[in-house]
Amino acid sequence: MTVTETKNETANRTVTASTILGVLAGLSVVGTLGMWWVSTLTPKPGHAVGREVFGNIPPLVVAIFYGTVAVFLAVSIGLFAMRARNWERGSWERRSGQLKRRLHRFREGVSMKTVMEDPAAGVMHALIYYGFVVLFLGTVTLEIDNLLPLAFKFLHGVVYQSFTLILDVAGILFLVGLVWAAIRRYGTKPSRIASKTRPEDAWILMLLAAIAVTGFLTEAARIAVVGRPAFEQWSFVSYPLSYLVPMSSVSGFHQIMWIAHVATFLAFLVMLPTTKLRHMVTSPVNLALSPRERPKGAMREMPNLMEATDIETVGASRVGEFTWKQLLDTDACTICGRCTAVCPANLTGKLLDPREIVLKLGTVAAATATPPISPPVAVDAVLTVTSDNVFELITSEELWACTTCRACDEACPVGIEIVDKILDMRRYLSLMEADFPSELGKAYVSMENSSNPYGMDQNTRGDWTDQLDFEVKRLGEPGVTAEYLMWVGCAGSYDDRNRNVTVATARLLHKAGIDFAILGSKELCTGDPARRTGNEYVFQGLALQNIETLNDLGVDKIIAQCPHCFNTLGNEYPQFGGDYSVMHHSELLSRLVEEGRLVPTSTGESIVFHDPCYLGRHNDTFLAPRTIVDASGTRVEMPRSGTNAFCCGAGGGKFWFEEETGKRVNIERTEEALATKADIIATACPFCYVMLDDGVKELGSGDQVIVQDIAMLLDKRTV
Repeated sequence: MTVTETKNETANRTVTASTILGVLAGLSVVGTLGMWWVSTLTPKPGHAVGREVFGNIPPLVVAIFYGTVAVFLAVSIGLFAMRARNWERGSWERRSGQLKRRLHRFREGVSMKTVMEDPAAGVMHALIYYGFVVLFLGTVTLEIDNLLPLAFKFLHGVVYQSFTLILDVAGILFLVGLVWAAIRRYGTKPSRIASKTRPEDAWILMLLAAIAVTGFLTEAARIAVVGRPAFEQWSFVSYPLSYLVPMSSVSGFHQIMWIAHVATFLAFLVMLPTTKLRHMVTSPVNLALSPRERPKGAMREMPNLMEATDIETVGASRVGEFTWKQLLDTDACTICGRCTAVCPANLTGKLLDPREIVLKLGTVAAATATPPISPPVAVDAVLTVTSDNVFELITSEELWACTTCRACDEACPVGIEIVDKILDMRRYLSLMEADFPSELGKAYVSMENSSNPYGMDQNTRGDWTDQLDFEVKRLGEPGVTAEYLMWVGCAGSYDDRNRNVTVATARLLHKAGIDFAILGSKELCTGDPARRTGNEYVFQGLALQNIETLNDLGVDKIIAQCPHCFNTLGNEYPQFGGDYSVMHHSELLSRLVEEGRLVPTSTGESIVFHDPCYLGRHNDTFLAPRTIVDASGTRVEMPRSGTNAFCCGAGGGKFWFEEETGKRVNIERTEEALATKADIIATACPFCYVMLDDGVKELGSGDQVIVQDIAMLLDKRTV
């Protein structure tokens, strides 16, 4: 199976159900319109086959109905407007442009495509959602027909019969979905939703079921009132039910059911903006707004801290310091728990729960709104919010557990950006409160004083070249130019294991005839460890120096063997005027293999590839490293691979401080890799290399399994 198949298999499989439902709905609409057109060409003898919309309902009740619905619609819109004003408390963030892409994302939300990535939950939600939408549109259609002049009415004859058939089918599917939801919520209870089951959930299910049941009973009573004409048999649910209605009180029963049905709809209008039902509206909107100006691997842009003099705070601690989109996220959350189910920190016993981060922010925002509004959902503990400071509910321990792997963002079916919120809060903790793990303080000092987190001498950055039998050019020396700059990175320069990766990469580039050079002592840390841990000041200091050097030397093309350097150089340096064409070494090396400029000999050994988060989920590079693996041996895959890959535990600066709670993430991932029985564990990131190699040794498999970077794999097998 290729990684493309691995990446898309679930989507391709689960979208089928959504597609079938969508096609059926589309055919129903097209069929109804077609039959309406046919019916316009045929005689309409008194419109016998049809219905009187408000038959048996007193005119005064009808008038009250219209007035009450108008009032409740206004109330519902007003409650949504209050929520929108709450989002406006956030700072400005541009989410305009990219119209085609936004429409596509909105269509994915409406069509349930993202929800369908979990088949069971997806089909269940589709039954409820599509069933409700068809029933609602049916009611609207009935009212339109009622208001049209006689000559233009279309709900008669076969069109009317098809109309009633479609509504009964939709009602049954709607009820099936609700029963399925109740079983999942209160029966089988998947762990990710069991912990978030609240009384609100039961009320929602009961209300929706009441809408369907009262609808069927109202229709059954109406059919009984008009004497059960044969053409009403197309209403295959309500027609048989009409025989259960006692004829002695059929008129009164019909009126009671009609009023009850209207009452459930009015209750729905109020519950829509005040409960998690609101995600029927906010989720597709949030998906449409999810495409952003910056690459997904880039953090939110900050002003130049080296020059700014009027910045009062950095990062986010209060509601107004988050963006309006981040606040909208809290109202779009479906509380499904998919983010938590894939979080490496949570799965290994850490305090972090990505869903709770979103809900706690939403709780603070709701409690401090003017006037206060209903929170997204009650959080696990009884909490009192006294200010708009999110750290009343969110602890620093939760935030420092995050590896920034983006698994939560990728898993979210409604486009919520959880990592952004965590990183913005880390900025505040790091720079405004100095609240960070003590080991990070040492890394910060090393980056400031030595320009690398290892605290090593800058003059030794290029010492690895002593292992080569050819000369490596250094940009900045007189007359030296090159097509590519090989960005070695701190790990590739100073870490003993990763120096071997650097040497292998340089050899391969030399073998393929690539014109490259390095910076040597002029290369500084890109600043990624500082930025991912919130120290924007240290990051910008390093970034601005590097950008000045690169621009002065006229650098255009960069090869980076570290995904973190690759991501920072390519996605974040443009925020400060550093625009370069950046390639990860796997991309260039795979291209050289495909072009025949590097010809490896496969050894037949089984190789399992671990996807680095900053190469895969942050930058969508999955195929290139596998091309190299396939050319070097027989590839096997871990159950969690591609976009679903499990983190090694080093991202987000976690490489620089210890895990103190639960199982170590790298051990969890190493166990999964070892379970494949592969001879070699390959990766394409210096941090992943160290974490997995340490994991293999700790688990006692160091003599049986080799951990290598893909460059080492390729170098060993290429003459």
